Amino acid sequence: MNKAIKYLVFFLIFDAVVIGAYFGYRALRGGGGPGLAGVPWVTVDEDFEPRNEVEAFIKADAENRGALPVQIRNFGSDKKALKRFKGRELARPTENILNLFFKGLADWMIVEIKIKTGGEIEAVRTVLYVLQNTQWKVGDSGSLLD
Repeated sequence: MNKAIKYLVFFLIFDAVVIGAYFGYRALRGGGGPGLAGVPWVTVDEDFEPRNEVEAFIKADAENRGALPVQIRNFGSDKKALKRFKGRELARPTENILNLFFKGLADWMIVEIKIKTGGEIEAVRTVLYVLQNTQWKVGDSGSLLD
């Protein structure tokens, strides 16, 4: 075998080992945490104790509409959830896009809300809440993409 072919074979074997190690590491790491499926649904009823202002708003709004109990999944400021969010105004935004879209943005949160209607039909809506100038408000609503 001449010298050029030996180097080519060595290079191909080295590349295969590096690529295999990379994908093996990603498989073992498992995406870096529990992922979106690891966030549990929580039932919001009369006895529910909200953990933050957004959950308190959701509970109060559901009480006013007579829609209790509802279920929520609070993803908080999870970048994976933000990457999967598709709303009316924003599709798969990044934190930089949120900062450009909402002036004075201090924080953001994604919450999935499941409501059973009168006909026992479940409606699931994903809402992007933004903390803008010390007040939480709805930034956009839509769904999480698969």
